[in-house]
Amino acid sequence: MQKNVIEQIRTSTKGQADEDRFGIPAQKAINRATAAAHGLRIVKTISIVDVSGAHVLCSPQMQDLLQLIGDPNIDGVVTKEFSRLMRPENFADYAILQRFAETGTALYLPDGVLDLSSESGKLLGPIRATFAGAERRQIIKRMMDAKEAMRRAGKHPNGPITVPYGVAHTKKDGWSYTPEIEKVKQIFALFGSGTAGYAEIARRLNLARPNVSYILKNRIYTGLRVYDKRCDPSPDGYVARPDGRQGWRKKIKRAPEDVISMQVLPPAIGQEEFERVQEMMELKRQKHWHFNPPNRFNYNPFLFCGDCPNVLYTHASRQDFYVCKSHNARERKKGVKSCPNKYMLREKLEPKLDQLFGEKLLERNFLLALVEGYNDAQRAAPTAGIDAQAVRAKLDALAEKRQRILDGFFEGVVGKEERDQRFEGVSREVAVYRNLLLESVPEPRPATLDLDTVRALIEPLAEWEFLERRDRRALLAALCPEITVSRYVVKSLKLNLNLADRYTDSQFPREP
Repeated sequence: MQKNVIEQIRTSTKGQADEDRFGIPAQKAINRATAAAHGLRIVKTISIVDVSGAHVLCSPQMQDLLQLIGDPNIDGVVTKEFSRLMRPENFADYAILQRFAETGTALYLPDGVLDLSSESGKLLGPIRATFAGAERRQIIKRMMDAKEAMRRAGKHPNGPITVPYGVAHTKKDGWSYTPEIEKVKQIFALFGSGTAGYAEIARRLNLARPNVSYILKNRIYTGLRVYDKRCDPSPDGYVARPDGRQGWRKKIKRAPEDVISMQVLPPAIGQEEFERVQEMMELKRQKHWHFNPPNRFNYNPFLFCGDCPNVLYTHASRQDFYVCKSHNARERKKGVKSCPNKYMLREKLEPKLDQLFGEKLLERNFLLALVEGYNDAQRAAPTAGIDAQAVRAKLDALAEKRQRILDGFFEGVVGKEERDQRFEGVSREVAVYRNLLLESVPEPRPATLDLDTVRALIEPLAEWEFLERRDRRALLAALCPEITVSRYVVKSLKLNLNLADRYTDSQFPREP
């Protein structure tokens, strides 16, 4: 009489389950041969795909199998090899063996039958499971060692999805830039101008907002490929996805001697420009600067409390105020004690600041420092350096993509709604690259300025309060000021003229 068994199949990744890999057909063929050799009848097949042997107990398919083997009509489970059943990472994983022992279910393998309820099975089952788990750890170690060797050789060890934006890597040609690098150049140019934040840059260049900051921090655009983090090889470093599916490993910092840094590309962004942007990003983070302030307020987020180190918030009710962050209700809930600096009316404080900037900018000593900083920046100022040929190639590629969408629509592969959605994405990309092409015409680099010329040019700034708000905020963004105010009195003014560690400090006496 034939015995009823359940066939168990497992692949660790989705790729192993693809038709061209023949992973599942190979397991089925071996299972069928095992069943024929022992006179078994396969009544059900349970496939577990994209699940590691260390997390197979978390998968609903394995839970179904453990439930089914409690049926008296099921005599066993057939599988290709023991590691398909499990590769334990901790002692909790051995619950699978306990369930087999409790139900008296035999495990049929090509090399024999393992009865986990017998004395020999209780000895051999845990031993084989331990070897399967150790084998998995060795596989991971060999894989990680091979990837590390590729990194030190200047290769890319992972898939294309992990290659930074605007960069490509192939085994044949190595590292190269893609037409998207023109967007990257514009990102650095826009952020370096001090007048556009992450959200505005993302809107202009049709990018996801979080991607902008990631791009600005990546040294690959200076030509350097830097690996200062690595995957955590410990069991706690692995994070599985729901149902035990393959997940990812947490990143940990490398020891200084293990950091890999090598030149793999010619620089698309100059080193000085990159460092300047990093300092701007750090200032933005520290000072909580935003580029989308309310239209009525002219000086946030450049105002700081003169009685404590907090930034001044804006507060709008019947009247507009600047107020220390410590007065915010959310901060008080955290236990922050309010400082003695009171609410300051915008209509009363901003005219004082307008007058201060208008008069101070006309003083010779202050202006001399500003001109010297400007001239230093102009001598080394990088340009976006748009490659018109690369942009035209990208536009041609987008035109071909548009035609493919049309072809798919006419052939009935793509529906009208999907066609319109894809067209919209392509149109946004075309608009961005056309604008880049218009900006690819080289502009003459501004000449350096002398003090007398600048004094003549900025003389109208004595009427600071009559300037358009956009012009005032553009100048503030360029100077990156830190203005400390207490009770309508400006206590200090700091100007970061070249985004280095050099500040021009001007102390102002208290008003009577």
